[in-house]
Amino acid sequence: MYEFNYHKPGSLDDAAKLLGGEDAKLVAGGMTLIPTLKQRLAKPSDLVDLAAIASLKGISESGDTLTIGAMTRHADVNRSDIVRRAIPALASLAGMIGDPAVRNRGTIGGSISNNDPAADYPAGLVGLGATVVTTKREIAADDFFTGMFETALAQDEIVTAVRFPKPQAAAYQKFKNPASRYAIVGVFVARTGGGVRVAVTGAGPCVFRVPEMEAALARSFSADAIKDIAIPADGLNSDIHASAEYRAHLVNVMARRAVAACA
Repeated sequence: MYEFNYHKPGSLDDAAKLLGGEDAKLVAGGMTLIPTLKQRLAKPSDLVDLAAIASLKGISESGDTLTIGAMTRHADVNRSDIVRRAIPALASLAGMIGDPAVRNRGTIGGSISNNDPAADYPAGLVGLGATVVTTKREIAADDFFTGMFETALAQDEIVTAVRFPKPQAAAYQKFKNPASRYAIVGVFVARTGGGVRVAVTGAGPCVFRVPEMEAALARSFSADAIKDIAIPADGLNSDIHASAEYRAHLVNVMARRAVAACA
């Protein structure tokens, strides 16, 4: 690691002030940032640890909305009786993230702010039409994820919570890397009051929706309704784990499995 200044503020106001440093970085669970620092791939001037800010943790339910604090860990989302009752697909998604060590350290706020192209939560947020709450504003999930490892967050903006509308039905299916458990392709399908949403992670540089599938499922919510919808391989990820063409094929397979799981 390179040398840096470490801070552990007790309030959001203090954390926001510390972000005004030369190249300050927030630490939530640290599942991506700490390995990056160990490999000397990043050289922040300051690390601002959010672990002591109690207001960022917790899960609550109000009417048709589920709210999860940014510092809530994946394991807590997975085990929460509230989440399992309100949006079981989201609890299931959290249980698929990494391994037990990652799930007991990683946080929802850290995951979405990092926006790894193979992370699971972006598909859940976009698939459910969630809203990201920050210290400055509220951002629709469709507008929050802007590119590979990029979001709409400003330098001094901190995610405080995520609000999820409860769907009529939802499911998440992924084809995972056997070592890292990252999504080679993951698809979240949800039937909501505003229509059907299909969100894909792992396949491209950033989470994306599939309008053709959404339209077909709105007409007939069945796996057969989307079996002939092909996803173009152009622009999809291609690496040692899977080619762009294979990922394109997997999008259809995982989408059909998610639709079937909704039933």
